[in-house]
Amino acid sequence: MSVAFVREESAEAAQEVTLPARPLSTHPNLVTQSGLQALEQAVVNCRAAVKAAQLLDDANQRRRAVELAARDLRYFSERLASAELRPEPTSVEIVAFGHRVTIVRDDGRRQAYRIVGEDEADPRLGTISYVSPLARSLIGRRVGDLVDVDGHEIELVAID
Repeated sequence: MSVAFVREESAEAAQEVTLPARPLSTHPNLVTQSGLQALEQAVVNCRAAVKAAQLLDDANQRRRAVELAARDLRYFSERLASAELRPEPTSVEIVAFGHRVTIVRDDGRRQAYRIVGEDEADPRLGTISYVSPLARSLIGRRVGDLVDVDGHEIELVAID
């Protein structure tokens, strides 16, 4: 039977699609102190979003908003539970998780990034995930080392 011949409420419910869970990384969930705090804040924000969504008057909007907020709450709760806090590096001799590195690309561009956990990474803000190709190429290296990333030579010029 066509949805057109059933009650409107049922038709709207038939259009609802359950959202899939946000994918979880298979890598260890390494986090910096600021990354851990961001995960904690995300859980707080998601709980507030679930409560706010439950107050919506429109049943369809409420259902969709609760589903979105609850999905994010599950994701961030799982990420917080699996977080492995890494201490700040104490040496600047060799690149490690948590370091800020400065590189010079083969075209002369100079860039600086902090190597952080996956949830904290945002290259536009100067952070890259420790599992990114660039970070994996730099971890364990020293100032002056040259690394190849995707066929491009990169020089490590500073570790902070």
